[in-house]
Amino acid sequence: MSETNTPQLSDKEMEEIVERAVAAGTAPASSDIHPDDAQPLLKITDLEVTFTSSTGVVPAVRGANLTIYPGQTVAIVGESGSGKSTTAAAVIGLLPGTGKVAGGKIEFDGRDITHLTTSEWVELRGSSIGLVPQDPMSNLNPVLRVGKQVKEALIANEVVPRSEVGQRVTALLEEAGLPDAERRAKQFPHEFSGGMRQRALIAIGMAAHPKLLIADEPTSALDVTVQRRILDHLGKLTAEMGTAVLFITHDLGLAAERAEQLVVMHRGRIVESGPALEILQHPQHPYTKRLVSAAPSLASARIESAHKRGIAVTDDELVGAGKGATSTDAIIRVENLTKEFDIRGAKKGNDTFLAVDDVSFELRRGTTLAVVGESGSGKSTAANMVLQLLKPTKGKVYFDGEDTSQMSEAELFRLRRRLQAVFQNPYGSLDPMYSIYRLIEEPLKIHGYGSLEYARAEIKRAEATGREPEEWMRVLVEAADAKRSLTAAEKGEFNPKKLRIARASELLDMVALPRSAMRRYPNELSGGQRQRVAVARALALNPEVIVLDEAVSALDVLVQNQILYLLNDLQAQLGLSYLFITHDLAVVRQIADDVIVMEKGKLVEANSTDELFNNPVQDYTRELIEAVPGRNIQLNL
Repeated sequence: MSETNTPQLSDKEMEEIVERAVAAGTAPASSDIHPDDAQPLLKITDLEVTFTSSTGVVPAVRGANLTIYPGQTVAIVGESGSGKSTTAAAVIGLLPGTGKVAGGKIEFDGRDITHLTTSEWVELRGSSIGLVPQDPMSNLNPVLRVGKQVKEALIANEVVPRSEVGQRVTALLEEAGLPDAERRAKQFPHEFSGGMRQRALIAIGMAAHPKLLIADEPTSALDVTVQRRILDHLGKLTAEMGTAVLFITHDLGLAAERAEQLVVMHRGRIVESGPALEILQHPQHPYTKRLVSAAPSLASARIESAHKRGIAVTDDELVGAGKGATSTDAIIRVENLTKEFDIRGAKKGNDTFLAVDDVSFELRRGTTLAVVGESGSGKSTAANMVLQLLKPTKGKVYFDGEDTSQMSEAELFRLRRRLQAVFQNPYGSLDPMYSIYRLIEEPLKIHGYGSLEYARAEIKRAEATGREPEEWMRVLVEAADAKRSLTAAEKGEFNPKKLRIARASELLDMVALPRSAMRRYPNELSGGQRQRVAVARALALNPEVIVLDEAVSALDVLVQNQILYLLNDLQAQLGLSYLFITHDLAVVRQIADDVIVMEKGKLVEANSTDELFNNPVQDYTRELIEAVPGRNIQLNL
């Protein structure tokens, strides 16, 4: 199966296309389409940004041209490393490390700000150019209350009289979507969820009502419904205050829905720009075509549009959705699952929080069941109980008909071979001190891969599931049953260490990583490559079920698309069943056969993917679907 309908080009081929376009003068110069001849608020001309490393000077932005007018929203889209955040950092004078503007010009409100002094930047930032950065953990002071940090922004920019600062702090936090803002203002960042911390940053960025707001992935940590409310507010701010927005994102659907102009960056260059809808409907550059084809939110829009018009949806759009729909045999069955947590510091000592409340569902063999809901809905807690990482307060989890709560430690240990997990953060789930080979070898070694005991157990499992055992397993068991000693050649060939190396090599082949990666370490790999290693490790023991807990949410859109296709191909090849935990309904539309929706610990709706999207029953489900970015964009089929 091809990943997209457009030709796949190497980075070298892509670079050559860009170079030829620039040389011929056909590359887009800027996003200069605007409603009138107003004075530009921001004008970037031939911007060059470089970083100095031990190997020399590295160009990060090359010949970028961009114009933003008052009240206009312009989105820059591209993968990590494309130069979009670096461009934004140059505009606000916050280039990290050795970064510097090596050429070109940046003008703001008619003033050249390319090489301002530190004091001039301090005067400009906040009052005229606001910033909403991506990572709240790095940008909020952990020892100051959140309200105090918003207050600092107000006082520094002299936005309101000091007597009104407290009231304005509360108002800003409310506008950013924080409930009970007055109480929240007295809390510290560690007492906030990730989404709440991001909203606090939005309040700080909007504090002085700047002329230009730079929003660098401002909602990447938020649920789709919260994301929609936040961005609705930013849109309202733009309209009412005449504030322009430079929106940095990797989500094409989100960019097209929120911005009038779209700028596509690849490897430091602007490769395409213009009206957002025009670019989505008629992308010209091969890289833009790849982005449009890979974006889950746009794929969801294409699927919905096709259904409405009675057009058949291609396999390339669906990835895996609906392909296992004929299976009725449940590999996992959950009955009345409940989980309560004790609340720390409770005065009476017996207060509890009900995280999962009487939930029941089934995962059909060979299919993908998506569990969706906002943060705090209980979906990950339910998944952890299925994985036996948490014990249920009440209820049962059955794996292939067996009650896991009645399993001994030895039986649970063997269950791990059949039930594996891939977690959200590939930067945190892989031990940085282990080589890639050691990471993949570890579960093999722990479970005795290469031993006679392991071979007997796997042959027995293979007979029950219809799978083919590996050749070495047959040889070891047949020799043991015949009371025959292995030959010298067999001992050499079926040495456990040698078998583990061969299995690790095979797994890297399966996830499309070079075997040379075995000698490397996680810090030497990209996020997508790390997640491929996590998938390879989960496959090591030949499981029947993999729980994928937000397994693609931390990845760029193209890498995300590649991982989804990889998972689909492995499912078809190995007959895997997936329990797919996510808050992203656009991805669900592509990959899932069935969907359950959770809200505040309860299962509120369950159906096939098509039926749930076409005929949602609950208001909460409709709200989640409506919040999918780009869902209502009309695309060419």
